Amino acid sequence: MHVKQFLALDEATLMAIAARLAEQVSLQGNSATLTLYLYGELGAGKTTFSRGFIQALGHSGKVKSPTYTLVESYQLPPWQLHHFDLYRLADPEELEFMGIRDYLGEHHIILAEWPQRGSGWLPKADITISIDYAGTARSMTLEALTERGRGLLETL
Repeated sequence: MHVKQFLALDEATLMAIAARLAEQVSLQGNSATLTLYLYGELGAGKTTFSRGFIQALGHSGKVKSPTYTLVESYQLPPWQLHHFDLYRLADPEELEFMGIRDYLGEHHIILAEWPQRGSGWLPKADITISIDYAGTARSMTLEALTERGRGLLETL
């Protein structure tokens, strides 16, 4: 198990950590699906982290929270990135009805907020990211669960 911990004193630091991870993804260049699970209470910074990651991969527009749509997708050559927010998911099987398999495949990146609500339908995580309140700052724990995840975190 490979774990990295950070203290993000502000939003800019949180986004910078996300950008560093995105940079490692770009350098690695692996075409297999990459799956990142984001855990944390409401307002902890999961969407902020996602925004930093998505923008660092080249998206120049607004990054919307997928709270109401469940998923927002971005074409970021060579990747297709899918940002899920499963907070409002009533049953994990709803992912099957919305065509979860269409979001998987080579050159796909999955960012999943509230992944526990999609248990059994989401691919296994390469990295879990837990963001917790630490006063006005955020405590972050990134844990690699696969060999690919370990490779990404080793240089972070």
